[in-house]
Formats: sequence, structure tokens, C-alpha cells
Amino acid sequence: MFHSLEEIKTRCVEDNKSFYEVIALEDAKEQNCSLSEHFSHMKYFYGAMKDSDLQYQANLKSHSGLVGTEAEKVRKRRTENGLLCGEFTGLVMEKALRVSESNACMKRIVAAPTAGSCGVVPATLVSFQETYNTSEARMVEALYVAAGIGGVIASRATLSGAEGGCQAEIGSASAMAAGALVYLMGGDANQIIHGAAIALKGLLGLACDPVAGLVEVPCVKRNVIGAINAVSSADLAMSGVFSRIPPDEVIDAMKNIGRSMSPAIRETGAGGLAATPTGRKIAAKLI
Repeated sequence: MFHSLEEIKTRCVEDNKSFYEVIALEDAKEQNCSLSEHFSHMKYFYGAMKDSDLQYQANLKSHSGLVGTEAEKVRKRRTENGLLCGEFTGLVMEKALRVSESNACMKRIVAAPTAGSCGVVPATLVSFQETYNTSEARMVEALYVAAGIGGVIASRATLSGAEGGCQAEIGSASAMAAGALVYLMGGDANQIIHGAAIALKGLLGLACDPVAGLVEVPCVKRNVIGAINAVSSADLAMSGVFSRIPPDEVIDAMKNIGRSMSPAIRETGAGGLAATPTGRKIAAKLI
């Protein structure tokens, strides 16, 4: 596993390989398997991401009743009236809700990198494939890019909301998705890591404050924010806009911010939105 995004970028130059190839070869080596075997394994994960979207039920609500049916509302608005944000971004919004609501309704999802942030990467990648008719193999390559970014964040900081707040979950997922999108659009290693950095910077300090301790409110809608943040960050990087703070330093900053956060806003459900009068009323009803 790589401990630095800069290290991956350097390896790409030294070995004359793409970001995907560097990650895939390193992962296959760590798993002691062939590249083709490892690629098939990653393809399985991407298939599961698509399944989590397809298995969404428009009329199904979570056991608590707090979430569900909202992706269908976005779909209707998108297809019947159009959304202010446009077709592609609207599709990303819808799919982020679909996958996140499926998670709350106990359906199959891929923790990417966590269950609470499961909608971000699938929403961006599946929407891209559907819009641009991209090959399955190319999408799996992009998933390797996302995984490589997530691996560095896990190594340098954390992916845990309990340890680093929601910036570590939605923020990391957004960074992973942004890097993957840059790769799909033909960006080089430098653009990939800066796309990831821009995405993570935009969500630094995000609290983890689940109402009633459930991964539902505000988690589901935060997946939408993370996905759209990834799209805009990828476009910025592809336009030649880079992070003034080096990508690895952005990850380090996320780690330090997480350490300075009050435990009340690190997944305990004791602060933030969970501690509002309405949040407490909801929790009391569910006990």
C-alpha cells in the first residue's frame, strides 16, 4: 500500500505506467495473485456497485421511516421537468440517493470506503458509464484509481467517522470519486491527485452527527453533496486548476482536524444535527 499520493505520481513517471496500472500491480503483489485475477476481483466489486443501484425500490422506506423514496422524487423531477444542475449532475444526485437509501433499507452495497459513504463512488462512476457508454474494463480501471486514493487516505489519516468525523467518510469518498472521474476523462497522475485534493479540501471539518445514531439523517443526503463535489472537483482539475496545498498535506490536515474535533461530532450522535430539538425527538421515538 502506498503512503503518499506523490509517491504514486512519481511511480507513474518512473515506470511509464498509468495511475491505474501502478495501483493494480501493487495490489496484486500484496494479494499474491496475478493481475488478471485481481482485476476480476475488482470487476466483481464494480458489478456489486451497479447492483446496489439497480436493486433500489422506489416505494421502500428504512425501518425507522426516516429515509427512502427520495431518489424516486429526484428521478421524476429530472425526467419530467429537468433539473437546474443539468442531466449528468442530476443523474449523479439520483444515484447517490438510490445507493444510500438502499443501504438504509438493508440492501446490498459496497462500502466505498464506508457504508455511510457508499453512494458517492457508485453514483459518479455508474452515471459516467451510462452517459458516455464507457467499457466495463475502463470503469474497473477507474475503480482502482479510487481505491488507490482511498488507500493513501487510510494510511495517512483515517476513513472512520468515529475517528475523524464525516470528512473522513464522505470527504474521502468524494476524493476517491474525483480522482476516478479525472482518470476517466483522460487526466494524468498530477491532475488525478489534485482533483482528489480539491474534493477533500471542500469537505474538511464535516461533522459526523447521525440522528438517533442511524446512518440515515443526514448521511443519505450528504452522499449527494459528496458526489456533486467530486464532479466539480474533477472538472476543476481537468481545467488546470490545482490545489495550492499539496494533496498529501490536505490529507494530513484532515487527520489533524479530526483529532481536534469534539467527540460529540464524531459519530456518537451526541452533537450537531443529532442534538437539535428535532433530532432528539426523533431519537426518543425510536427508542
